[in-house]
Amino acid sequence: MSFIKKIDSLYEKLHDKLPAVGKTASFLTGTSVLTANSAMVGLPIWTLGAAKVLTGAKAADDALIAITKYWINSNNAVIDHALPHKDWRINLPEDLSEDKQYLLVSNHQSWVDTSIVQYISQDTLPLTRFFTKFNLIYIPVIGQAFYFLDFPMMKRFSAKAMAKNPELKKQNLLEAKRACRQLKNKPFALLNYLEGTRFTPEKHDQQKSPYQHLLKPRAGGLSLAINALGNELDSILDVTIVYPDGAPDYDDLWKGNIRRLGVDVTRLKIPDELFAAIMDGGYDRDETTKKMMFDWLEDIWQQKDARMTKMLSEFE
Repeated sequence: MSFIKKIDSLYEKLHDKLPAVGKTASFLTGTSVLTANSAMVGLPIWTLGAAKVLTGAKAADDALIAITKYWINSNNAVIDHALPHKDWRINLPEDLSEDKQYLLVSNHQSWVDTSIVQYISQDTLPLTRFFTKFNLIYIPVIGQAFYFLDFPMMKRFSAKAMAKNPELKKQNLLEAKRACRQLKNKPFALLNYLEGTRFTPEKHDQQKSPYQHLLKPRAGGLSLAINALGNELDSILDVTIVYPDGAPDYDDLWKGNIRRLGVDVTRLKIPDELFAAIMDGGYDRDETTKKMMFDWLEDIWQQKDARMTKMLSEFE
């Protein structure tokens, strides 16, 4: 028996015979790998990030991406070997490539979602970036990595503050467009959670959402990304994630509590008329373009809602 198989067997036996000990062992393994990797890559990320910002060197950017992929792949190795008895059903198009350019849209139920997207992307999609909050930049290593790797980082302002000072909204849009433009001429997968927040029954009821499993989609971020990157895109991919045993907390992932998971990825076709209108900047100034966008997303969301019902039923 190989060393890796022995490791797999050890975690399986612990989870089977001593579940509490098994969960603790998996959790300590996961958090130790995360902590050690973050500490190890911190200085290289700072050094290469500074070199990239100061010189614009492609070599520095390539090295940053390679280090980040190493960090993600190490986390994925923990998922593969320290979290046993997973019934994870993952369906991906066969012709995805790490050398292409994609927009990803996904439903959002848990902090685990992003780790799942990174897991399914290994050796399949380019490095996944996503819209994130600007104040995360103050988190050591990870926050600065977001900036150096051209994650669109948005400042959140209240509606009252933006009404009083419209320049605040413009600053957000300019930053997002800057980050999107930085992705041109390189492989990327840019993830957008269209619901804008994690699904909860309370939010679902407050919105009076017409969907069973989803909140209402928002169109602004996706429209901005299409406008900035549309001519570069190979595909828009729709990622659907279901947790048959309920939305997990982040520590549930590393304890091995997510035994059942479904992920389905499909391609989306944006209507030519809508694409042309967004590329012309119509979403920000034309109500007809906004309506076309929301009608398109409503159809996608109805299909996704039905897909989630089907995926969940297949686990029963």
